[in-house]
Amino acid sequence: MKVIIVGGVAGGATAAARLRRLDENAEIIIFERSGFVSYANCGLPYYIGGEIADKEELTLQTPEGFWERFKIDVKTYHEVVKINKDEKTLTVTDLKSGNTFEESYDKLILSPGAKPIKPAFSAMNSDKVFTLRTVEDTLKIRSFADEANPKSAVVIGGGFIGLEMAENLKKRGIDVTIIQKSNQLLGTVDRDVASFIHSKLRNEGVNILFGVNVTDVQVENDAVKILADCFEPIIADMAIVAIGVAPENTLAKDAGLKLGVKDAIAVDDRMRTSNEDIYAVGDAVEINHYVTNEKSVIALAGPANKQGRIAADNICGITSRYNGSGASSIIKIFDMTVASTGINEAQAKSLNINYEKVVLAPLSHAGYYPGATAMTLKVIYEKESLRILGAQCVGYEGVDKRIDVIATAIFAGLRADKLKDLDLAYAPPYSSAKDPVNMAGFIIDNVEKGIVKQFHFDDIPSLVNRNDIILLDTRTTYEYERGHVDGFINIPLDDLRERISEIDSSKPVYVMCQSGLRSYLATRILTQNGVEAYNFSGGYRLYRSIYEDALAAKSTFPCGIEK
Repeated sequence: MKVIIVGGVAGGATAAARLRRLDENAEIIIFERSGFVSYANCGLPYYIGGEIADKEELTLQTPEGFWERFKIDVKTYHEVVKINKDEKTLTVTDLKSGNTFEESYDKLILSPGAKPIKPAFSAMNSDKVFTLRTVEDTLKIRSFADEANPKSAVVIGGGFIGLEMAENLKKRGIDVTIIQKSNQLLGTVDRDVASFIHSKLRNEGVNILFGVNVTDVQVENDAVKILADCFEPIIADMAIVAIGVAPENTLAKDAGLKLGVKDAIAVDDRMRTSNEDIYAVGDAVEINHYVTNEKSVIALAGPANKQGRIAADNICGITSRYNGSGASSIIKIFDMTVASTGINEAQAKSLNINYEKVVLAPLSHAGYYPGATAMTLKVIYEKESLRILGAQCVGYEGVDKRIDVIATAIFAGLRADKLKDLDLAYAPPYSSAKDPVNMAGFIIDNVEKGIVKQFHFDDIPSLVNRNDIILLDTRTTYEYERGHVDGFINIPLDDLRERISEIDSSKPVYVMCQSGLRSYLATRILTQNGVEAYNFSGGYRLYRSIYEDALAAKSTFPCGIEK
């Protein structure tokens, strides 16, 4: 059997190695148009910033290594330009010699990945304007930064690549401005969680401009000039264009293979395309999002690796199926970590799902053990079924494991309230006896049983001027005096029982504290004394982050589209 793989990196390289493990006699060839067949795609920004010092560390496997270990023939700088599916041949161009030849196959795996979206900016091909996809792109940016010593950079786009590039350029001492067309960075999370990202970047000295539509990028007087609607031109020494990626579908489209959502290559759960001898994996394919049960394009390395293995299994006669992805992701922003899984609140709204959410602000590990830091954890679930829809977490220590636990729970079909029953590892340096994931489950259980009623940040504007309710802050007097929400009176939790006569029991009471715990205890006291009480989800820490982010709107929304 002869198997050709078009493209390496996560999907293609994984498929090749799995094929060899399953079939020692197969002829396996990888065609890769770049000079690197298996590299740490997700590590590229960190080489630019110096976090990864040696560029050799980016290379996971070389063509020579593939041959020595697996007897797989890797041909770099070879571009497949056409699939002749009726003849089961490929037209291939050797990019170094310029020669073109035909190569036959029995089975074909497409792993072309995704390509950066490149707008028709005037200076898109300038040596001062960059996109980031390959090792070659990385080397160009690193070389420019080393040799030209730029003092300023503009990053257009606030997704994963944009944020990682902003961090790593800033670490090189470059003045960085992020321009984002929408009203928040990192669309995998909701605006409330994103407020922590915005604050972190500002504190690290990164400038952010929201609601700005870049109309052109030019090079003038040896500098990059960014033109935008409603905003004066921005001058910088370099620019990174990171407005997203699109499935690399050229070969599949020209071959008449079926395409799906976003023109990604349509595949079944065995990773087969519409042609039974052609498989496709990675960022170029359409897959099932197992939370929404809708077709989606999820450009992440984890799914690509799994898909490569599954394609290899099926080619070798082993029935193996891809169950889809929950779109779990994580990013480091300086010393902060942001992670998510499933869908966010905005997506739940767009899908008309009847959902509920809980937001909590637990410590990363036991408070009495040194070094504990606060995190914000948001869990979204379907009201009727209690099916977990997604979660987001932002903090410093332990963010990754909380999202991974909830991602596992989603995949296993665990009900949201059952998060409280998970038996998770505990020792003071790592967690609390009631892990944050357990705490989310406890809150959901209380909400669904009517033991606690909630209100959220979006509710506050409609509450502050009402005379028929009481707004109560149960933090200490010291905490309250350092900052509080207008209209909230202060009765510390430990004084509430003695001062409960100050509360008009005929009025509903909306209660806030720093993290949501003391206010929950206050609602229990009030409820059992005949008072209707509501707990603020997320605590004053969340409110302050969102509020301070909104205060920055005047400077960060120059075009005035903030909502």
